[in-house]
Amino acid sequence: MISVHLQARLAGLEDQQQIANLMYFESHVHRHLDWRTPLDWLGSPYYWVLEENGRLVAVLACPPTLPGAAWVRLFAHADRVNLSESWNLLWRTAQSEIARRDGATVAVICMHEWFSKVLTESGFSHRQSIVMLELQRSEVIYKASPPGLRVRVMHKADLPAVARLDAQAFEPLWQNPEETLAVALPQASVATVAEDDQGLAGYQITTSNPFGAHLARLAVRPDAQNRGYGSWLVTDLVKRLEKMGSNRLTVNTQSDNHSSLALYQKMGFVVSGERFPVYAYRVPGG
Repeated sequence: MISVHLQARLAGLEDQQQIANLMYFESHVHRHLDWRTPLDWLGSPYYWVLEENGRLVAVLACPPTLPGAAWVRLFAHADRVNLSESWNLLWRTAQSEIARRDGATVAVICMHEWFSKVLTESGFSHRQSIVMLELQRSEVIYKASPPGLRVRVMHKADLPAVARLDAQAFEPLWQNPEETLAVALPQASVATVAEDDQGLAGYQITTSNPFGAHLARLAVRPDAQNRGYGSWLVTDLVKRLEKMGSNRLTVNTQSDNHSSLALYQKMGFVVSGERFPVYAYRVPGG
C-alpha cells in the first residue's frame, strides 16, 4: 500500500540542497555517467521529487538529451522510506508526464544490483551491456596514418560540425548534441578532430583521472568508416598522452558494437571484465 504522506511533484531550484543531501548521504543512489552533475539538470523536464510532510525523501531525474531519448540521470531515496514504494510513485509520475509530452525511450546504465531488480520489476528490458576495456602503454599497437587524413586539436568553433557528425554516427539515445559537447570540451584533457578532403571525418574526447586517461567519445563519419580513421585517432591520442606522462587508457563501448570492440582490441586494448547492463523502457506518447 502506498503511503498517503508521500507526494510526488516537479523539482525546483529551491530543492537543490535537499537533493544534494539525498545524493551524497543516502545508500541507494544511482547517478548517470554524465558531463553534467544531476544538480545541473534542475529546471529541466522530467525531474521529480517525493515529499513526506514537506521533506524530500526521493528524487528521479530523466531529462531528455534529444526529443524522444532520455537517460535516468539520478534516482535516490532516503533509507527511512521503502525503495520500491518511492521508485514506483516517481516512475508512475514520470510515465504519465512523458506520455503526455509525446513519449520517449528511457534508458539506464545500471551499476547497482538493487537498481537492476527494481528496473526489471518495472518492465524495463535488458538492451545491451557496457563493456570496459583497458590499454597499457607497453601493450599499444600503433597504426599508420591513412593518406590525406589530418588530426588537430578541437576548438569551440568545431562544435557545430562535430555535433552533426555525432548525429550521423549514433542512434538518438547515444547522441551528444552540441549543448552537451560544449560542456564536455572544457573538461577534456585531449580533444581532437580528424579531417579529410571532404571535411570533418571524426573526433575524440578524452578525460584524465588519477589512474590515467579515459577515452570518453570516439566517432567517425559513416561514409569514412573502415578506412583506419578511428585507429589513427586513437594512435594519435596515445602519442599525445605519452607526452603528458599518462601510461593507462580506458574506454567503454556497447557489447553489441562489434566494429568498435574489434578496433580497440586490434590496438591492444583488453577487456577488463567490468560490464554494466543497459535497461530501456519505451513510454508511448498520448
